[in-house]
Amino acid sequence: MNAVLYRVEDRPPAPMTLILAVQHLLAALGGIIAVPLVLASALHLDSPSTIALVNAALLGSGIVTIIQCKGVGPIGIRLPCVMGTSFTFVGAGISVGMEHGVAGILGSSMAASLIMIAGSFFMPTIRKFFPHTVTGVVVAMIGLSLTPVAVDWAAQGMGGQAYGDLSSLAVAGFVLALVIAFVQWGRGIVSASAIVLGILIGYAVCVLLGVVDFAPVRQAPVFALPKPLFFGVSFPVSGIAAMALAYLVTIVETTGTFMALGVATGVDISGKALSRGILCDGIGSAAAALISSPPVSTFAQNVGVVTLTGVASRHVVALTGVLLVLAGLFPVLGALVVTIPQPVLGGAGLMMFAMIIAAGVRMLGKAADSRRSSLIVAVSIGCGLAVTMRPNLLAQMPDFIREIFGSGITVGAMAAVLLNALLPGQEREPVHEEFPVPENAEAVERSSC
Repeated sequence: MNAVLYRVEDRPPAPMTLILAVQHLLAALGGIIAVPLVLASALHLDSPSTIALVNAALLGSGIVTIIQCKGVGPIGIRLPCVMGTSFTFVGAGISVGMEHGVAGILGSSMAASLIMIAGSFFMPTIRKFFPHTVTGVVVAMIGLSLTPVAVDWAAQGMGGQAYGDLSSLAVAGFVLALVIAFVQWGRGIVSASAIVLGILIGYAVCVLLGVVDFAPVRQAPVFALPKPLFFGVSFPVSGIAAMALAYLVTIVETTGTFMALGVATGVDISGKALSRGILCDGIGSAAAALISSPPVSTFAQNVGVVTLTGVASRHVVALTGVLLVLAGLFPVLGALVVTIPQPVLGGAGLMMFAMIIAAGVRMLGKAADSRRSSLIVAVSIGCGLAVTMRPNLLAQMPDFIREIFGSGITVGAMAAVLLNALLPGQEREPVHEEFPVPENAEAVERSSC
């Protein structure tokens, strides 16, 4: 991992802040847009409805990102945390939407978010189940689960006829080499913005080669106002139950992501900090439903950006939230980012996600060297990878089982927590002091000086 160039409370110069914020935007935007597009396709929505859903997702993600980074009273973890629509909710969302439409998805999400809001108050207790060994497993599983995504990007998308095309792999390899070079030999802003520089150069090369499709830019509206309750809301009991399961899974995944973010930023994540972050996820998802957005959660891929670049400033990522809001209001901006070829994103993504794995390995290296720890690590990562690499493993299981255990991160985390609790000689986690959080703008200024 790079040394931390900018700590959580640091404020880089304005031009650098903008470049670094764009870097996080490029890492997150594709994932944020993908969820509403998948839902729209599955539910056969018309073009205006699809545009409204995408715009709402960008707007909701941006607003909750700002709150998560800056904090509002007891809400928000106040770390460089990008929020976005989550694939954890796609399965439940499609099943609810098929019967009750988008209104059922939004209403179910709003009602079921109470699970996450209530769960936030138990995070100080839950934090005790995450000593070094368990946290290391979860951080490593986040990287291991995301790496196949980057590989598919590099190979031009799973399922396509061009998958593994040599030219696509060459572009991805070129971008990967650029990012490595910028991180290793760059200084200052070059090293800190290695990802955005690699993507921009790779994108420019693809434009020169004539492989960039600008149709999304031509088709996207320049400006679009948000449309609260555009689809309406309804509260089917079956839909609320399905979404509640997805929120339970999200609590586990988000806890792991926050722990990984703590490693990347050099901040000890206390139970109170987890409570503020999870509370923001829950309230943010409920508020997002009011503006017609699917539920939001913490984006693990942006932890890779922090890990790789050493830029841990929450103020940088808060600006990313502002850019997401602008992308929601000016869809043409988001459409321009969507034109970046997948192999370009794959080259940068492979580096980002692999760095998360490295962070997890370093954490495991600090854990106790014992047969007990080895068992926890081996079984947990093995179970997590089984689901990640062979998702059809659960194909014959009931829907609620697939909903809970469909994520390798969740399976790995649950296995590690369970083994750590059951095996004799439970690892003791040192007591962490609550990291200081400014209570007002003046305190922020003082702490950043």
